[in-house]
Amino acid sequence: MKIPPSLSPSIAIIGAGPAGLIAAERLSALSYRVAVYDRMPMPGRKFLMAGRGGLNLTHTEPLDEFLAHYGAGRDFITPFITAFPPDALRGWCDDLGEANFVGSSGRVFPKSFKASPLLRAWLRRLEAQGVEFFMRHEWKGWDDQGALRFETESHENELVKADAVLLALGGASWPKLGATGSWQPLLREKHVSVAPLTASNVGVTIAWSEHLTSRFAGQPLKRLIVSCGPQRVVGEAMITQQGLEGGAIYALGPALREAIAHAGYAMLSLDLRRDLSESELMTRLTKPRGKKSLSTFLASAAGLDPVSIALLRESFFLRNEKLPDDPYALAQAIKTCAIKVQAMNGLERAISSAGGIDQNELDPHLMIKKLPGVFVAGEMINWDAPTGGYLLQACFSTGVAAARGLAEWLSKNRA
Repeated sequence: MKIPPSLSPSIAIIGAGPAGLIAAERLSALSYRVAVYDRMPMPGRKFLMAGRGGLNLTHTEPLDEFLAHYGAGRDFITPFITAFPPDALRGWCDDLGEANFVGSSGRVFPKSFKASPLLRAWLRRLEAQGVEFFMRHEWKGWDDQGALRFETESHENELVKADAVLLALGGASWPKLGATGSWQPLLREKHVSVAPLTASNVGVTIAWSEHLTSRFAGQPLKRLIVSCGPQRVVGEAMITQQGLEGGAIYALGPALREAIAHAGYAMLSLDLRRDLSESELMTRLTKPRGKKSLSTFLASAAGLDPVSIALLRESFFLRNEKLPDDPYALAQAIKTCAIKVQAMNGLERAISSAGGIDQNELDPHLMIKKLPGVFVAGEMINWDAPTGGYLLQACFSTGVAAARGLAEWLSKNRA
């Protein structure tokens, strides 16, 4: 039975990204009075930015394979994604009138290939369900009586008393879009353990030569297998002025961060012809070269494109070595092209961030144990996921789980 509006508890949701909005939708559908607060002038700013690349909502691979992408956070995230899995997210999208499709890689996108139509339909639904939005409201913690403190656009303080609170403020990536991580000290003041926020799904810094960047910056590397230690990822990357970007690099983020923290650098190994074995490559490279230059020979015999040949040469140049002529050594170099990574790029250009509220601070319903009635969802929690649909799926799933937990908590505390 729905709670009559006049008797319904008030819920404050802080953060108007995917996790906060899906929680607002679920709670307002139960006739709770829901208000969403955000420091930005409009909801979903980062969501819209993600949509510029096609808005990869989720992925269709088997659930066990899907969950493996969460690495160390798999056990924590599994119950939330199991309760609101990729099929449920696709169904929700369809129900909003925004059909979706599965790409050749198994990734799921809206048919419009944009975030804006989906967000507009979503906001219309939230408005119809009575959700109120208070934009340009920056959360500043609690006052001595437990009221939420906000600073408005005019720098005035506003106090809000809510029956329950859901925090969905995101991490600290792309801060100009609203996720600044300014909530960290506010929770530490309440003795909540928060791991420092670091860049995730971000490019890496490599000391390229001017020759490589002048000719090949912005060029994609395809048909790759990229490794860092035992971690191995199939995908693509792109050469940038500063280093490398792309899905394969993002997926190796945790391994790269760990290696850099331990040794001060990390080594990437790139298999430039993942579809050929080392022995097959060696057989091709033992063919007579004739008067062909080495680059021309690598293109014809090994099937390498110009950017892969340039990267192979660069890997030896950076070690002050010469590209070998021997077929065996050449085949080995193509399969294990070694590149030294100096650093991860900063939070200001990261797609997401790692770190956040320690999982042990939360109960199974995503309520902060030390702050009864305060729930969290999305990137504020210390889990990490690559792009490819895994990041957004976890934001949606934890938003749904936190809304369910909050509703159950309110029901018990009103009994």
